[in-house]
Amino acid sequence: MLLSKTDEEVELLRQNGDLVSRTLAEVAKHIKPGITTKKLDQIAEEFIRSNGAVPGFLGYSGYPATLCISVNDAVVHGIPSNYELREGDIVSVDCGTLLHGYYGDSAYTFTVGEVSPEVQRLLRVTRESLEKGIEKAIAGNRVGDISHTIQEYAEKNGYSVVRELVGHGIGRHMHEKPEVPNYGARGRGPKLVEGMVICIEPMINLGTKHIYQEPDGWTIRTQDGKPSAHFELTVVIRKEKAERLSTFSYIEEVLR
Repeated sequence: MLLSKTDEEVELLRQNGDLVSRTLAEVAKHIKPGITTKKLDQIAEEFIRSNGAVPGFLGYSGYPATLCISVNDAVVHGIPSNYELREGDIVSVDCGTLLHGYYGDSAYTFTVGEVSPEVQRLLRVTRESLEKGIEKAIAGNRVGDISHTIQEYAEKNGYSVVRELVGHGIGRHMHEKPEVPNYGARGRGPKLVEGMVICIEPMINLGTKHIYQEPDGWTIRTQDGKPSAHFELTVVIRKEKAERLSTFSYIEEVLR
């Protein structure tokens, strides 16, 4: 059986979930045409360190930055650079923290100025697929119940689901068991037990599900160059309803 977390561990993960959520909100204040993704990364690193934590991604498996910032057809793991955001871009910002020996992880896809209705809909459906996945994250269900629900909702709306990248457990390590794919069969996979902490993160493409990796060894892009959206929250498995350890509410306050 996969180990669940103690109440004390959940509390430490909650502190990380809160910090990672507030960091994304801090970044949200600065997302506008003309800012470089490297500048956003610097803002996030300063904010995390000023709150007594260290960036969870920086140096992780050799990753060179605090944030993964993936623009337009980049699915995930985009390295911050001198690229200046432009009107009409979408930008997935994935953030990790390390505080008191535990990790936090969350991601949100932002719009830069006005984006096309087609892309707005992709973001909305991806976010909704995450919510529907979280509804299945209850004790007694299986990982496949989350996976199938996300896949079914995304594909019903005409989108494709990335196969090679998955959600995951989290704790003293950024990536722990179980893996949480965004596709699969109901009733399959590891059983969800109370106190298990997982990151659910749909990566949904406007076009093909197929992806490729850039020569930088990190950035993952859609094979057809069409946009991809990515939203991620950390939750604890409970009996009747998953408990959220990260939140988009801080971001939404900024965006309002």
